[in-house]
Amino acid sequence: MSSEITLDTIIEAAQRIKVHKTPVLTNKTISQLASLEEQPIDLFFKCELFQKTGSFKFRGASNAIALLSHETAASGVVTHSSGNHAQALALAAKTKGTPAYIVMPRTAPTIKKAAVIGYGAQVIECEPTQIAREEAAQKVVLEKGATLIHPFNDPNVIAGQGTIAVELLSQVKDLDALIIPVGGGGMLTGCSIAAKSLCPSLRIFAAEPEAVNDCYRSFKNKHQETNEKAISVADGLLTNLGDIAYSNIHQYVDDVFTVSEKQIINTMELVWERMKLCIEPSAAVGVAVAIHNKEFKDTLKRLHIQRIGVILCGGNVDVLQATALFEQYRYEEGKSA
Repeated sequence: MSSEITLDTIIEAAQRIKVHKTPVLTNKTISQLASLEEQPIDLFFKCELFQKTGSFKFRGASNAIALLSHETAASGVVTHSSGNHAQALALAAKTKGTPAYIVMPRTAPTIKKAAVIGYGAQVIECEPTQIAREEAAQKVVLEKGATLIHPFNDPNVIAGQGTIAVELLSQVKDLDALIIPVGGGGMLTGCSIAAKSLCPSLRIFAAEPEAVNDCYRSFKNKHQETNEKAISVADGLLTNLGDIAYSNIHQYVDDVFTVSEKQIINTMELVWERMKLCIEPSAAVGVAVAIHNKEFKDTLKRLHIQRIGVILCGGNVDVLQATALFEQYRYEEGKSA
């Protein structure tokens, strides 16, 4: 495993992995909602929900699996994940004929567990805490001799995620900024290194739920913070910021912004209705920042930013659960009106 993540390792990953080149879409209504009074904003949505396994995670998992020796791969791989990396690693391992053991919190969406099993991996359930996930994964390493492929704190995984930015910057010219959802920070790290290397003037903004805002606090306080509780509708962003991400964040990321649970749900419904894209809550977080966060809008005005890439990181969503959330928030808004 290479310990350094550079533009070269990211470009090598792009040449190595076999993934979909996902489209970039626009929407006038949502761009108008993000616009300022005298400053139009153009949003360009990088649709990683159309990636294999329904999220960007297949990029990193594919790169990490591809770099394993045949001997190492034969002993299997293990990871812990709430769902998207789980599915991605399960499929990548299946493609290489490698056994995969996936530790998932018992609260992970049923649709994601079913997909992991469908790809031929073994699901091992644990309590929904970071410590429980890590302990369960380590037990598999010791018992099976499997190699841990960390969901976000692995340089080869991060390099794979960085291919999103390389691809996006080849599809849309003259972007002023990128908005990247952040949980553990693998996508944020890979994309920010790639983007800043290709275009040093590009601004990188991380987007995070207020309910799990350890990245925001880590960035502002210049000290690695954690969340005591990890509860948010954006289940793909529940993990604490990883060590690799924290070590890079102040060099490559310009700012971090947060949004409320209500804003995430309302924005997800907006994207479903206006763009006909069935994004998951984690993918709505970046869009919600563009529409709702006042500090973000003040930053756009101050820096004269107009053209923004927004990564829609995934679409692995329980449709019945999502529609119930839409109805719940409509009911609560009606009561408070």
